[in-house]
Amino acid sequence: MKPETKKYRFLEMIPGLLIWTTLVFSVILSFWRPLWVISFIIAFDLFWLFRILHFIFFVNLSFIKYKKVIKENWLAKVQALPNWERIYHVIYLPTAGEPLKVLEDTFQSLLNSSFPAKKMIVVLGGEARLGDDFPPKAEAIKQKFSGKFFRIFTTLHPDGLPDEMKGKGANAHWMGITSKKEIDALNIPYENLIVSYFDSDTCVHAEYFSYLTYKFLTHPTPLRVSYQPAVLYNNNIWDAPAAMRVTAFGTIFWLLTELMRPERMYTFSSHSMSFQALVDVDFWQKDIVTDDSRIFLQCFFRYHGEYAVEPMYIPVSMDTVMDKDYWKSFRNLYKQQRRWAWGVEHFPYMMWNFKKDKLIPWYKKLKYTWNLVEGMYSWATAPILIFILGRLPLWVAGHGEESASVIVQNAPYVLQWLMRISMGGILVSAIISVLLLPARPQQHPKWKYPLMLLQWILLPVTLILFGSIPAVEAQTRLMLGKKYHLGFWVTPKTR
Repeated sequence: MKPETKKYRFLEMIPGLLIWTTLVFSVILSFWRPLWVISFIIAFDLFWLFRILHFIFFVNLSFIKYKKVIKENWLAKVQALPNWERIYHVIYLPTAGEPLKVLEDTFQSLLNSSFPAKKMIVVLGGEARLGDDFPPKAEAIKQKFSGKFFRIFTTLHPDGLPDEMKGKGANAHWMGITSKKEIDALNIPYENLIVSYFDSDTCVHAEYFSYLTYKFLTHPTPLRVSYQPAVLYNNNIWDAPAAMRVTAFGTIFWLLTELMRPERMYTFSSHSMSFQALVDVDFWQKDIVTDDSRIFLQCFFRYHGEYAVEPMYIPVSMDTVMDKDYWKSFRNLYKQQRRWAWGVEHFPYMMWNFKKDKLIPWYKKLKYTWNLVEGMYSWATAPILIFILGRLPLWVAGHGEESASVIVQNAPYVLQWLMRISMGGILVSAIISVLLLPARPQQHPKWKYPLMLLQWILLPVTLILFGSIPAVEAQTRLMLGKKYHLGFWVTPKTR
């Protein structure tokens, strides 16, 4: 093993070592030094109380901005700007066996945009490894939507190309390099092209492209930012089981709070950027799982830290996890969350490139390192520490010689008080989740609205089963080495 490889392997091990050190020592010290652990748990819960208050504040601000933005006529604002007609949108839609109905809904949402569809170039990419699945769907899409957009290109990603991982990133990379030839033939300057990278089930808000165009044309450095919308997993939210809905809204609320703090953000899921930046980094990386967020880091290092994320308070809607029965739905949700948690693979990549790049200011290196490490660490450990391991030292101390300690006697009341205040975060989440719901389908009765509120009692369970555990598994797999690394898993689309 080369020294450089050994160093990179050590970086891969750090996140997993952090969480397992915390979990193992929490158990050991609960029996050996329970008072220490009780003090730590109280401090940890207090820290999370401040995090919840922080969440309540920012998610409300973000929601207010969101409601304001979606009411604006952004096309009128764009048309008031000079030379807005020069802008074209390139939309990449990688697919992997999604039903034709899902693809048709996505294309129809593009067509329903206020921004002219004749200014859109749509690239639909299929996988050759799926046999004859893609060509008939691509032909059906072309027949239905041909002539309605400026161009529709289709690509077919060959199977077995070298240095690739089977997944969306490899497909997207092939789509990029293949479509570039077609786009170059159109003789449109790269600085006039805005790329949107969407999952195949993404339905955009009618004002999305108008709002994106406005942000692009009014930004001081439009080629040096990615544009991150609010991601809503609500295409099929009324049909999904309660646990899936709560988990989906957890992701939605996390991103809404992040929109208020763009200095912390990476791109996530569906997002937009300039075509120039995409070409500069040679498109999406083809040998990783989390290509949607890695593209931000590719640009960040390509421009030596002079790259950022611009928040967009406008939604794109996608499917929440759902399958034909509950067991398959739960299994698919776990796999989806584990795949997202595999974003920890960015940690060694960041550390490796930070060391090599001397032009990035040290404070930016420190900020991005802290944000990633703290986020991944909390994702894996916080629910387990708060809801499970936090009770162990209290039980041990209550049956030992420490039972007379003031800390032991008062700790249950302190923790109970902290948990009651924290319930405010659940209440805010429940209310906003109902306000974000799409129109109720006729087949669902009105009494399901109260159920949408009551479902939030499942939050502690979903945080552990579909939060901590998949995050622990992902970081452990990275720690154990390449043999245990995750491949890309495609979330089945069912409506």
